[in-house]
Amino acid sequence: MKKIRTGVIGVGYLGRFHAQKYAAMAGVELVGVVDVNAEQAAAVAAECGCAAFTDYRELLPLVDAVSVVVPTTYHHPVALDCIAARVDMLLEKPMTTTLAEADELIEGADEQGLVLQVGHLERFNPAVQAMEPFLTTPVFIESHRISTFKNRGVDVDVVLDLMIHDIDIILNIVKSPLEQIHTVGAPVVTATTDIANARLIFVNGATANVTVSRVSRTNTRKMRIFQPGSYINVDFANRKVMTIQLGEQLRAGGMPEQEVKINTFPESDALRSEIEHFMTSVRERSQPLVSGLAGRRALDVALQVMDQIREHQKLEAYQQVRAALQR
Repeated sequence: MKKIRTGVIGVGYLGRFHAQKYAAMAGVELVGVVDVNAEQAAAVAAECGCAAFTDYRELLPLVDAVSVVVPTTYHHPVALDCIAARVDMLLEKPMTTTLAEADELIEGADEQGLVLQVGHLERFNPAVQAMEPFLTTPVFIESHRISTFKNRGVDVDVVLDLMIHDIDIILNIVKSPLEQIHTVGAPVVTATTDIANARLIFVNGATANVTVSRVSRTNTRKMRIFQPGSYINVDFANRKVMTIQLGEQLRAGGMPEQEVKINTFPESDALRSEIEHFMTSVRERSQPLVSGLAGRRALDVALQVMDQIREHQKLEAYQQVRAALQR
């Protein structure tokens, strides 16, 4: 079996892990890693046994596929160069900062027959995959993704940093177009929004209430899904799924009997699973689980959420100024 020649563009905190996975994977050759910080590139290259570059364009002629793990604002130009070089890519989320940029990448990859996978890592969390057999017709979803502050990923709004994960999952399980969005959010530590809530209402009546924060003192990643006759509670961090199925027999007080099942999954490597899936898509020339179109769909909703929060913040600032002038 011919080895797939790979590289990683951007080997900061997350990119380093990408490089480690490729280096340890059978049937894969990690050719090189790239970072504008020469010392960082050299350190990761030495760790993974590959070449180091500071200009990704020097790497592209040498590889078949890459992970693009640069800051989000650079996704579009770097990905365009990958497409021009006919290199398959795993592009970290969010795929771009605008829909026009996303469309250009999707169109370019399609024209060249390239694999474009977007790095929505939670799709490869075993708890998320385990809940799928229990899904019927979700009518209400409540999601909380709360994390402590980390000085990375702050180049983007918390909606693009964290909420987009849950948006992607919700859009994948609610088989209906989105009809309305209601939001609230505020900056706390950074100049962008650090805490946000969005209520997503779908054409079929399903509703999702999504809360994210990156300024909490604890970490919580949970999703509750209510549907006719059953309830699913997903704990992403602890990789646990609890399902409650209502029976036909009634208990005292009129409540139906409940069958409760709790499935706990051992520690797993979602990033490795994601990259293995990418390598399979590259080798088989198949559509990845999280395609460019899926990444665009999540980005579209995330940008709508961000725009609405910004409009609310502008209105609030205007009302404060007006109230001050009227005093």
